Amino acid sequence: MQIARALMTDPELLLLDEPAAGLDLGAREDLVGRLAELAYDPDSPALVLVTHHVEEIPPGFTHALLLRDGAVVAQGLIGDTVTSENLSKTFDVPLTLDRVGDRFAARAV
Repeated sequence: MQIARALMTDPELLLLDEPAAGLDLGAREDLVGRLAELAYDPDSPALVLVTHHVEEIPPGFTHALLLRDGAVVAQGLIGDTVTSENLSKTFDVPLTLDRVGDRFAARAV
């Protein structure tokens, strides 16, 4: 509801800070789908999503910035930035990343 309310003012930028926090799996997937629709809509505002879970990155998002302790670990096109190596550096845990279509999933090695 808050995202819809924010869109009513026709903003140029929409900042989403952990929008899926506290949602169950079904609600999270619904949110990711709706954010993907916004990401693909050329009339939508620019979207910035903050998350600790790669599974919550909607299709259509094009760039990523990975931070650790306030420092940039990696940045750039999402396919070049969201990698096992970069995620492992970011979270200081050996991780493997799977990508199915435009969705990501990470787990410890």
